Amino acid sequence: MAERPGNGQGTSHLPERRSGERPTSSELARVLALLDASRHSLVALAAAVDLAARRQAELVALYVEDTDLLSCAGFPFAREIGAQSGLARPLTDSSLEAAIARQRSRIHQAVERAVAGRELRHRLEVSRGQVVAETLAQATPGDVLVMGKAGMSERFGPRLGSTSRRVLLHAPCTVLVWDERRAFRRGPLRLVDHARSPLEGGTLPGWLAALFDGVTPLPAHRAGELERLLARSEAGGLLLHRAQLTRLLDEDPDMLARIPLPVVVVD
Repeated sequence: MAERPGNGQGTSHLPERRSGERPTSSELARVLALLDASRHSLVALAAAVDLAARRQAELVALYVEDTDLLSCAGFPFAREIGAQSGLARPLTDSSLEAAIARQRSRIHQAVERAVAGRELRHRLEVSRGQVVAETLAQATPGDVLVMGKAGMSERFGPRLGSTSRRVLLHAPCTVLVWDERRAFRRGPLRLVDHARSPLEGGTLPGWLAALFDGVTPLPAHRAGELERLLARSEAGGLLLHRAQLTRLLDEDPDMLARIPLPVVVVD
């Protein structure tokens, strides 16, 4: 997608850069946004646009046409169910390709709307393959990957999708998991196991750390305890190392989806 200069300022979701603050050349990493046209991924896209614009980084929107889904059309018993009618009909290659083309068009339009009025280097990367493999192939250690809490369901409650979990645990870069349920409010970055502060070792990019008001250490908690501790939190975020996240998700696979804060995941 071509770069599109803007002529105005869009609505801000994240705090402004401090006056006179300029990113260093080492901070000009890319901001990746993993999209699937769902509501939570589009809210995460808005956050990614804000991050990229304020830190003068390139925005790369990633959309993967899932070959696992495409292969389903090869089964003679495959059916698709109308969202409004509830009627089942055969799932064919042509109908599935048409649905993917419509979603690709919606993604393209969503990216254009999100960057409108911004002076922002951006592009949409569309690929076809397995979502996790394609996403991990695009990410590099210096990037920040922004994603929504995929798998959210009003009927069954907050859930973390299996694709989101695999990306979180295997991404080679920092991942920001955005929560679409409330607007971001500046506050502390809560850090479990503060002896391993990424702010000291440079694990967390300084411009991403600047979204928060310092670090608040938390004692080590089991998944249920951590969820209860953060249940009423309304500002700031939570930082987890991947080893911590692995342990917590083993205890409760959906714990992360129920925490009402942005979550930053680092190595």
